Amino acid sequence: MRWGKRWIYVIDLIVVCLLMLCAGCDTSQGKIDFTKTQEHITAAEESPEKPLRIAFASVISPKETRQAYQHLVDYISQNQHRPAVLLQRRTYEELNTLMSNGDADVAFFSTGAYSAYHGKTPIEMLAMGQTNGSIYYQTYIIAAADSGITSFDQLRGKIFAFTDPMSYSGHLAIDFLLLDQGTSPEIYFKRFFYTYNHDKSIWAVANHLADAASIDSQIYDFVMQTNPQLLEKIRIVDILPEAPTGPIVMRSDLPGQEKDALRHLFYNMDQNPALREVLRHVIIDKFIAPAPALYEELRHKYNLRSHSLEA
Repeated sequence: MRWGKRWIYVIDLIVVCLLMLCAGCDTSQGKIDFTKTQEHITAAEESPEKPLRIAFASVISPKETRQAYQHLVDYISQNQHRPAVLLQRRTYEELNTLMSNGDADVAFFSTGAYSAYHGKTPIEMLAMGQTNGSIYYQTYIIAAADSGITSFDQLRGKIFAFTDPMSYSGHLAIDFLLLDQGTSPEIYFKRFFYTYNHDKSIWAVANHLADAASIDSQIYDFVMQTNPQLLEKIRIVDILPEAPTGPIVMRSDLPGQEKDALRHLFYNMDQNPALREVLRHVIIDKFIAPAPALYEELRHKYNLRSHSLEA
């Protein structure tokens, strides 16, 4: 019996590793798509003018999302009359490092990445995304529909799929919840792993590679529209309090005139009919002026968490 259990554990680990290595697959069929770093110049590559560097890390369907961001960068480049480069990173930590080192001018941050940012390069908010009339989303905790799991309390000793170490709904919200209970993921769960995409976390739970996962409610709604068959295999077992959407940030030392031009472009993108479908693919209806105060509590919680890990 002991060897039988060990073989089951080994096979389980192999399956999870294969999940992590499934690069470039088509998610529309329930497979998984990893994306490598991508850089693309949208105006004359040999232009003497320094390009505007715009960065993002995909949280769903990387190939399709990259195409949508490229359209946004092309639009900004054309309206700014200057070259622009799209920088894609796989993780939020890589995105934060890019901004910290001054290697990007604008970045699409997640809520968690902004809360965790303490980089060398000062940044400020450029805009917030609004979807379905709201600048908030919730954290959904999901389990397989046939699992018998109906609440978070049943997840002690289970296998959990996180999205990204700096994702709020895909990690930090669970960290904060467990911190309030005097414990941590390392203690509470049997083990956990990272998928680096919200739809991949859904796929992992639907296919029993994880007992549960935490995902962004807006991405759940997006998958409901694009792949409802996948959601039939899972159920929502708990919903955590809402959080503000991830902000678009820019370097604080950009010229004032450039900042104003970027604000004007972002706040009016939804008025361009050609961009509405593009925005839909990044799960945003329109961009609005940011509200930095909304993130202060989360930044405070992140700092408390960091101090507890160091203690």
